[in-house]
Amino acid sequence: MPKKMFVIFGVSNILWMVFAVSQAIKVDMFPDESKIFAQIGDSVSLTCSATGCESPSLSWRTQMDSPLNGKVRNEGTTSTLIMDPVSFEDEHQYLCTVICGAAKLEKAIQVEIYSFSKDPEIHLSSPPEVGKPVTVTCSVPDVYPFERLEIELLKGNHPMKVQDFLEPSEKKAQETKSLDVTFSPTDEDIGTALVCQATLHIYDDDSPPKVRKTTKELEVYKKMFTVEISPGPQIAAQVGDSVMLTCDVRDCESPSFSWRTQIDSPLNGKVRREGSKSTLTLSPVSFENEHFYLCTVICGQKKLEKGIQVELYSFPSDPEIEMSGPLVNGNPVTVSCKVPNVYPSDRLEIELFKGESIMMNKIFLEDVSKKALETKSLEMTFIPTVEDTGNVLVCLAQLPIDEMEFEPKQRQSTQTLYVNVAPRDTTILVSPSSILEEGSSVNMTCSSNGLPAPKILWSRQLSNGDLQPISENATLSFMSTKMEDSGIYVCEGINQAGISRKEVNLTIQVAPKDIQLTAFPSERVKEGDTVIISCICGNVPPTLIILKKKAETGYIVLKSTGGAYTIHRAQLEDAGVYQCESKNEVGSQLRSLTLDVKGRESNKDYFSPEFLVLYCASALILTAIGMIIYFARKANMTGSYSLVEAQRTKV
Repeated sequence: MPKKMFVIFGVSNILWMVFAVSQAIKVDMFPDESKIFAQIGDSVSLTCSATGCESPSLSWRTQMDSPLNGKVRNEGTTSTLIMDPVSFEDEHQYLCTVICGAAKLEKAIQVEIYSFSKDPEIHLSSPPEVGKPVTVTCSVPDVYPFERLEIELLKGNHPMKVQDFLEPSEKKAQETKSLDVTFSPTDEDIGTALVCQATLHIYDDDSPPKVRKTTKELEVYKKMFTVEISPGPQIAAQVGDSVMLTCDVRDCESPSFSWRTQIDSPLNGKVRREGSKSTLTLSPVSFENEHFYLCTVICGQKKLEKGIQVELYSFPSDPEIEMSGPLVNGNPVTVSCKVPNVYPSDRLEIELFKGESIMMNKIFLEDVSKKALETKSLEMTFIPTVEDTGNVLVCLAQLPIDEMEFEPKQRQSTQTLYVNVAPRDTTILVSPSSILEEGSSVNMTCSSNGLPAPKILWSRQLSNGDLQPISENATLSFMSTKMEDSGIYVCEGINQAGISRKEVNLTIQVAPKDIQLTAFPSERVKEGDTVIISCICGNVPPTLIILKKKAETGYIVLKSTGGAYTIHRAQLEDAGVYQCESKNEVGSQLRSLTLDVKGRESNKDYFSPEFLVLYCASALILTAIGMIIYFARKANMTGSYSLVEAQRTKV
């Protein structure tokens, strides 16, 4: 094959492949239109997608290669051009280019811009009056392209004027176009509506145009009107309350209202219109509302104003009487009379009475006045007495502002005095006695004087000195006493003013028992030995212990120490019967033993080391026995429910 023909054949194959590939690729545009209209300020998205190609390359441009002024977002086989917000710079034909290998395809869409976002506005040159010419202006703001705008003015259902704006604009800009009509209102025009209708033909001839319209009712007048403001030229308003100012118009069917302060401060209130009335509600009233308010009414060409002064005060609650503590006879106490949330506080007066006698008064004229709610008080100290009981404290507060009308201008609080008397003259009556035999019954009655009547509290004193409460009855009774009931009982009279205390020692006596009479080291000893004869009485209060030795003429009382009698170097005559007698006021008990002393083989003095040891041991044992006796008796006296040694307590 010739070389030239081979080249032609190769080129033809390549063109055929490009044609085949391009036939397989498809480009779609959304919106699927050749032209779209976008309003200035809106957001527009153009989406281009490719099918039939796994990895296409997508790009955007304008036909005039102007800047895109938008954001491009590519996702796989899709590319989106976003213009937000749309402006005049975005009015172009946009091309989406898709390249897949050697193939290249494009698709175009035209974006045209318009502006028609606001309804027409109707303005009158003056309030319409019967027979007086008035010019009506119907304007359409921010229009583009205005050469496609048409404005029509109607009165009721009758057209007054239609105007087109066919001249082309010299620049791309939003413009306000208007239509003017002058006419003289008649009686028939009262209540008639003016209608301004604007039409923007931005689509093709067979597409519907965009239409906006505004309606305004004609308010035609022929006569004078009056304005009344209530509740009057001046009102006193309490801080925190709700106040309604009403502006009422007569002889005007459709008045125009407005409210303002004389110094043009914010109203800080809600305005509401109800027919021929307009109300300004201040709720809650605060210091920002203390102004002179003006209600302006326009009816036709007439204008009237009425004003009202709002003055503030605060006197919302009665005084509060407080005491520094309970009233106790003879103890100074401070009484406080507080008046909360007062304004203006420099006009306040406070008086304090006891019965009909004035105790103190205070005027706050010298205080620096400021726009704030303040709590003012009067304080004084006095010494209450019993005679004050039943008297009434009166706190009288006054806010005498003569130039302001409000009620009440005085408030008062009362408090009846109850003077407490601390408990005193606390006594305990014990029947039959504070010293009793075990098994007896006893009543202990406590009384205490004071105001209010003291509360009675019985307690038992523990060994560590603490008090253990046991009863709140005036009488503490034991039906069958036991030795464990012995102890110190405390009665307390308690009220708000103080405490008074009295105590009684209750002793429960038991006849002696469990006597132990012993001889140490034994009841059988040898002549010359040392013998200790001891007597112990357990489980009883302190008793009298007597050691005796039987003789021919009776019993001889031995000189014992702590219930123990020591015989040094026993002799034959020391043998015999020994007796221990334990007794108290309740009864007595006896115990006896027989001591046998054997003689030695010779009468010579006998002294041996063994005797010395025995003698020393006896001395130690004697001391130990004495201590045992002491602690045994001490244990009997100081058990968990035992009493102290006192046997007779005068109450």
